[in-house]
Amino acid sequence: MYAPGHLGELTQIVDVVLVDAVIEETWSREKRLRLLPSRVVVYFVLALALFEDCSYQGVWGKLTAGLEGLPLVRPAVSSLSRARRCIGAAPLRRLFEILAGPVAHLGQAGSFYRGLRTVAVAGTLLDLPDEEVLTWRYPKRVGESMEFGYPLLRLVVLVECGTRAVIAAAFGPERDG
Repeated sequence: MYAPGHLGELTQIVDVVLVDAVIEETWSREKRLRLLPSRVVVYFVLALALFEDCSYQGVWGKLTAGLEGLPLVRPAVSSLSRARRCIGAAPLRRLFEILAGPVAHLGQAGSFYRGLRTVAVAGTLLDLPDEEVLTWRYPKRVGESMEFGYPLLRLVVLVECGTRAVIAAAFGPERDG
């Protein structure tokens, strides 16, 4: 049912063979045949990034819209969340390492200046869940008498101007520059 090409346009951008190879390389393959194979979960997580304002069910609906008419089981949110935890971050990290990088060709508008590639550095802070498993690495802000707010994660990216391709990214605690 989830054959190559059945999961929409994402499979045209991120090749199914590459996703399968990354899953094998990172030891993220499911141990037994499941309704949510690892390949599908990777594409689901990629779709979550594209449709950040949608719920899990909404993203699942967009991801599988081309499969209407097939006997498709609609997984519960808890199943999608559990499957996401099972594959972990390793396959997505490895996919990023393979796919990230400059894509502009010489002469492409806005991508070069005097023969040099133009890039931009952008950064932001992201709120993390207020859980002890995270606060040891990503502490809360500290006032004169108490901690406050959520733990913050700093994200810095290097982006190619002209194409907006992400060349590199780094994560760390707020205190890291």
